[in-house]
Amino acid sequence: MARLRRVVVPLSWMIVAGLGLAACGSAGAVNEARVACKQVNAALVLQHRSEAPGLTATERQNLAGRAMSTLLASSSAAAQATSADGSWNVLQTTIQEAERVPLTNLVPALTRICQVADSPTPYL
Repeated sequence: MARLRRVVVPLSWMIVAGLGLAACGSAGAVNEARVACKQVNAALVLQHRSEAPGLTATERQNLAGRAMSTLLASSSAAAQATSADGSWNVLQTTIQEAERVPLTNLVPALTRICQVADSPTPYL
């Protein structure tokens, strides 16, 4: 019995510590995803403003460029969220797609992902 206890007790502590650390990592990932989403939401506001009627071509370009810069700046926080919890890879990948796909095509996906991140139960 003592021999079994020497194995089981340390093993159970390792499991408890692992679960605790996993919970911390997940919370950190959610926090990083939320940081990224603040920038994503700011980019989407700029993108929406760039589509307003009555703007000159220069104003549209300026706002669209600022939207893209703001979105790409969110990539760092999204990468940190992904490193802490791989389920946030969808956020990072969608942000990176903005370099290949028009931002207007990504608005629905980015909006939904950030709604999840900002919700009380942010699980993808």
